[in-house]
Amino acid sequence: MELIITEKDNAARRIADILSGGTYDSSRENGVNVYEWGGKRCVGLSGHVVGVDFPPEYSDWRDVEPVELIDASVEKTPTKENIVATLRLLARRAERVTIATDYDREGELIGKEAYDIVRNVDEDVPIRRVRFSSITENEVQGAFDEPDDLDFDLAAAGEARQIIDLIWGAALTRFLSLSAGQLGEDFISVGRVQSPTLKLIVDREREIEAFDPEDYWELFADLQKDETSFEAQYFYRDEDDNEAERVWEEAVADEVYETLAERDAATVVDVNRRTRTDTPPTPFNTTQFIRAASSLGYSAKRAMSIAEDLYTAGYITYPRTDNTVYPDDLDPEELLDDFVGHNTLGESAESLLEADEITPTEGDEETTDHPPIHPTGEIPSRGDISDDEWEIFELVVRRFFATVAEAAVWEHLKVVAEVDNYRLKANGKHLVEPGYHDVYPYFSTSENYVPDVDEGEELSLSDVELEAKETQPPRRYGQSRLIETMEDLGIGTKSTRHDILEKLYDRGYVESDPPRPTRLAMAVVEAAEDYADRVVSEEMTAQLEADMDAIASGEATLDDVTDESREMLEEIFANLAESRDEIGDQLRKSLKDDKRLGPCPECGEDLLVRRSRHGSYFVGCDGYPDCEFTLPLPSTGKPLIMEETCDEHELHHVKMLAGRQTFVHGCPLCKAEDAGEGPIIGDCPECGEDSATTESSRDEGGELAIKTLQSGSRLVGCTRYPDCEYSLPLPRRGDIEVTDEYCDEHDLPELVVHSGDEPWELGCPICNYQEFQARESESGSDLEAIEGIGAKTVEKLADAGIEDLDDLTAADPDAVAEDVDGVSADRVRTWQAKA
Repeated sequence: MELIITEKDNAARRIADILSGGTYDSSRENGVNVYEWGGKRCVGLSGHVVGVDFPPEYSDWRDVEPVELIDASVEKTPTKENIVATLRLLARRAERVTIATDYDREGELIGKEAYDIVRNVDEDVPIRRVRFSSITENEVQGAFDEPDDLDFDLAAAGEARQIIDLIWGAALTRFLSLSAGQLGEDFISVGRVQSPTLKLIVDREREIEAFDPEDYWELFADLQKDETSFEAQYFYRDEDDNEAERVWEEAVADEVYETLAERDAATVVDVNRRTRTDTPPTPFNTTQFIRAASSLGYSAKRAMSIAEDLYTAGYITYPRTDNTVYPDDLDPEELLDDFVGHNTLGESAESLLEADEITPTEGDEETTDHPPIHPTGEIPSRGDISDDEWEIFELVVRRFFATVAEAAVWEHLKVVAEVDNYRLKANGKHLVEPGYHDVYPYFSTSENYVPDVDEGEELSLSDVELEAKETQPPRRYGQSRLIETMEDLGIGTKSTRHDILEKLYDRGYVESDPPRPTRLAMAVVEAAEDYADRVVSEEMTAQLEADMDAIASGEATLDDVTDESREMLEEIFANLAESRDEIGDQLRKSLKDDKRLGPCPECGEDLLVRRSRHGSYFVGCDGYPDCEFTLPLPSTGKPLIMEETCDEHELHHVKMLAGRQTFVHGCPLCKAEDAGEGPIIGDCPECGEDSATTESSRDEGGELAIKTLQSGSRLVGCTRYPDCEYSLPLPRRGDIEVTDEYCDEHDLPELVVHSGDEPWELGCPICNYQEFQARESESGSDLEAIEGIGAKTVEKLADAGIEDLDDLTAADPDAVAEDVDGVSADRVRTWQAKA
């Protein structure tokens, strides 16, 4: 029997389908899918099934000094014991083993881990390696026809990264967390790549905070030829003889304005026409793909998760690549032919095939591992993938189309007119040849019309405007721009950069989008700069990345690099140890700053966002136990303290972060004061006048009322609560209208929610809830009853061994986040609270 090992289950299923011609059978071993056909078995791992960690005697944070971790031994232990057990079982029966993990440093290491597991079972079984950049029939068949050996140097580079990241992360994380007294789930995380990335974000925030705006003025006027009016702007020549539009002295701006406003005509003194060639974009590498997906509204993590799913399904090539040059064996015409006749993409492909010659663009980076990201020629139907997946697939296809399209041509016309030595300019542009824009509609093609004029011609002048403005601070890094900057500085790799950003969100270091650092983030970076600046130095991280490249090329060994890294960390700890108390004080203050809402209405101390031992959030007084004032917060999401404050209570507003269900809660005290019962809408079906209950219950006469809770939640509930707990959920936002239309079955009025442009006809609250329950019942998984979990996520959770609510509540959130693409630990905790 031949055993084939892939990186994930969906890749195993896809490869089994290709190699078996669709005839494979599937079974389960230890909860792991095994695909079998013709004497072959294929099993998917779940990424790394073996992890590096310190021996158990180092696990107690309070008994082990962080500095001791630097020279501690590192051992490998199974992290997915059921998969490891299945691999061992199948390896005992194997006559040959083929490793088919992803073709990159991480994939090589995962393959090496599988190699070691197999070798522990059988020292003699032949083990071979196959590599491919897309999971298509041709490429997979070709890879299996020409197998290779594992690249042990490349795997060692990945292992060095694991070991160094463990030692740096664990030692520094424990030191800072213990110094601040911040243990448990709220520990202070530090990482070799994470910390320099965080410094980039913090440095930009410092620039914004330190920015001192300057006043300036700009002047505009309308010029007109015949019936055509167009806008022109005042400009002058600065000291360097450059055209400048900003006027820095108000008196000068007023003088120009008064002169222009007094005139009704301007004379054309210069007309300049030119044609510009707009070159098509280069092929997608990972960073440029993330940038393009970001313009469509996708986070870096989400974009890569979708791309990986499309790769595994065989629709696009491997999405982790630095390459921007297509390989010689890629035939653009053949690939375009695959799209001819498609109802969405076919017309563009056919137009490109009409060209006399098709020559793709090339970028500056050419590597030999993976090609740029491009379609494989296999096209999913719209029913096979989600709307998001189709949008990303079409983006990749159209980027390929753009790279083999003609250049666009723009015609520019610049007109300069003069009034008493003051000059106005108007810039027009017209798209003469759309070229690649016809097949790649993601770049702006907006035009600006300026009519043809001649020098010496007189134009009407009107509507002169003087606009007072201020210089603006630099903008925060968007996710894609941050990843580009990391790439430029050598921080992280194409495979890790988007994950690093996600960790910063998960650890509470950044919030909002574009990412803004919390007070804790500022304090961690400041402490590192003051006492151990190499922790946040991009030079140090870039050097270690270069060292790992040296391991991959055989120029250095794993021990050389890890020993050098340990020595570097020992020097850092020598400085940190002397300042432990100061660092702790600094971090504790910042942790409190991040949670501060405003003054307590009872004692004047600070109100802070706190977390109960059950994981839910609430507002509590810093004066506890002397002051026991509290306010509830919604059970959905993680609270984010906003800059906006309540005029009445001086408390910061709160936003609840819950993925697509994110909402603004507002001032917690206002919400608490707004709580109470609204209008009565009918009898309670459990204890009201018409319910089939006891006489004593009928005497109580329970009724249904629209209620608002202190947490901001709304519901239809019985007026006899807590004696009767009957309730039905209502939307949190929008004005609720009680109509005159009644439900024939339940004798309750129909409700309409007014939120946004279109009213939501909720109808009878009982009927509405019954319909919701029916939909959830038909979905086939009780997990889908949890808000935020859809069918695709259910599939991903099942691959990670989570098949029902019991599995979900018992799972380790961090482990789930590691296994399931696009799901953070905080989201898992939110789901667990709802479950």
